[in-house]
Amino acid sequence: MLVLSKHDVEGLLSAPAMLEALEAGFRAYSTGQASVPPRTAARAPEGLLGAMPGWVAGRGFALKAVSVFPDNGDRGLPTHQGVITLFDEQDGSLLSVMDGEHITAMRTGGGAAVSTRVLARPDARTLTILGAGVQGHSHLATVPLTRDFTAIRISSRDPAHASALASTDPRCVVIPSFEEAVHGADVVCCCTDSRDPITRYEWFDPGTHVTSVGGTSGPEIDAETIRLARVFVEWKGAAQNAPPAGAHELQGVDPATITEIGEVIAGLKPGRQDAGEITLYKSTGSGFEDAVVAQIVYQAAVAAGVGTEVAM
Repeated sequence: MLVLSKHDVEGLLSAPAMLEALEAGFRAYSTGQASVPPRTAARAPEGLLGAMPGWVAGRGFALKAVSVFPDNGDRGLPTHQGVITLFDEQDGSLLSVMDGEHITAMRTGGGAAVSTRVLARPDARTLTILGAGVQGHSHLATVPLTRDFTAIRISSRDPAHASALASTDPRCVVIPSFEEAVHGADVVCCCTDSRDPITRYEWFDPGTHVTSVGGTSGPEIDAETIRLARVFVEWKGAAQNAPPAGAHELQGVDPATITEIGEVIAGLKPGRQDAGEITLYKSTGSGFEDAVVAQIVYQAAVAAGVGTEVAM
């Protein structure tokens, strides 16, 4: 098998290639070309250890073990750490063991980027990113690939983090409050570890596309936005399963009222229906995302001769 370190993965993962792989993964999941059981987790007092298997026809057969410890920031450690094992879908042999931290961070922002590509207004020019941690960086690396943004607003509960993230892109400006950052934005990406809603529906202008990848320990998006916006997800199980498999915000929501991004990509369901509609992508993460990204990382490693071969 091929062992790939975090350094290896960071050097091999191309953001544009990842977005294409994720888009294919969304489509495969919603058209029955994938097998992805709900995530399970063992809980410790300070966090959880999740297991996320996934198969996408011709594009990846993987299992990710990921630990989520929300208070790790105070310890100087990542909140999400893990490893991905990639298998051959024809004979089940183990192809690779690779770091899962960078893939988890990037594919999460990448999923929000795909939703922006599919659902944001074509004329979207102002992007707001709420949160300046790992996911703030991931979203800044991926979401701007989908539209010609001319202004990017960064807002964080930690001003130093906001300034550090904003310094990486000349289009960025730091906005002190979440409310101020949201007003007038065309795309709003929520990337926090908040246990309580960080938004209010009335803050969003008509036509805004909103993404939310936080909410491990509680709702990141307010209930009014869930009720009034058109909601899009990776999988409808986000409303049918309790957290950590499902989303806190979608508990009790009728799955028939939400749409999978893959259904839009495949032309099975409509996406944005008018310029004034507020659309919301609520992410919980799915094993198919890890599988398709791990596959392209593995293929890039083989092509470049990167990694360490180990016999089990």
